[in-house]
Amino acid sequence: CDMGFFPDVRKILKYLPHQKQTLFFAATMPQEIRELSADLLDHPELVQMDRIAPAKTVSHALYPTTGKMKKRMVIHLLKQTRTGQVMVFTRTKRRARFLAADLENSGFKVAPLQGNMSQNKRQQAIDGFRKGKYDILVATDIASRGIDVSEVTHVINYDMPQTVDSYIHRIGRTGRALNVGEAFTLSVDEDEPVIQKVERLLGQLIERRRLDDFDYGGFSPNAKKIAAPLHKPRSTGHKSHSNQNNNRHGRANPRRVKGSYSDGSNRQAGKTRNPEDTKSSKNNN
Repeated sequence: CDMGFFPDVRKILKYLPHQKQTLFFAATMPQEIRELSADLLDHPELVQMDRIAPAKTVSHALYPTTGKMKKRMVIHLLKQTRTGQVMVFTRTKRRARFLAADLENSGFKVAPLQGNMSQNKRQQAIDGFRKGKYDILVATDIASRGIDVSEVTHVINYDMPQTVDSYIHRIGRTGRALNVGEAFTLSVDEDEPVIQKVERLLGQLIERRRLDDFDYGGFSPNAKKIAAPLHKPRSTGHKSHSNQNNNRHGRANPRRVKGSYSDGSNRQAGKTRNPEDTKSSKNNN
């Protein structure tokens, strides 16, 4: 798990008074963050609002695949989809680094953002993405927190997050200020339990898509849709931990490629800025 600035937080805590009041805020509460809060705080009180609901302006789609096909698929998907700026999420720091290198070798303007990078390198990646130097940011969940870029049109889950909260947090990077956004997930069979939970929250089944003109080999992407009890999304909110006595926290020019929009409409494509298909470098996942 990428714990982001956790080592820096540890250093800061050494300089704080022994007796103090601490407020610990987190947008989501996966198990790793719960364990972190228990370690940092002394008998904290939990204040929790209802789960954050996904933006209604964001559409969702699943692309069933296998682990070995993911790299080829995300490159093909990016080349055939007309986008603005894109955030690609991976589960590990290592995968974020290697995937960013593979995309760069395929001709994309891309930067990684993960916990092993220095603060200076992270800031350069964020600033470059915000100002349009990079069209794609490949990030881990925690390293990307706090990024606010209004021109993000697509979020791609290279790896399905392990919790529903993390899924909502990721896709919240697009569809801001009533703008339309799309959330694509490259899903494998093991992701189905989390997918069903997301579908319950959305109140509908997520569309399973087959990627046009992509070589699936012997794999059949026509995954069976598994019905799940559905309910309406709950209202937005936030989470926080509090502690009384703690003894131990530019707008970018969109890339345009020839082809149709993912919703099937036949709008005119802009200037082609994506590279020609090239063979990507070997990815050591």
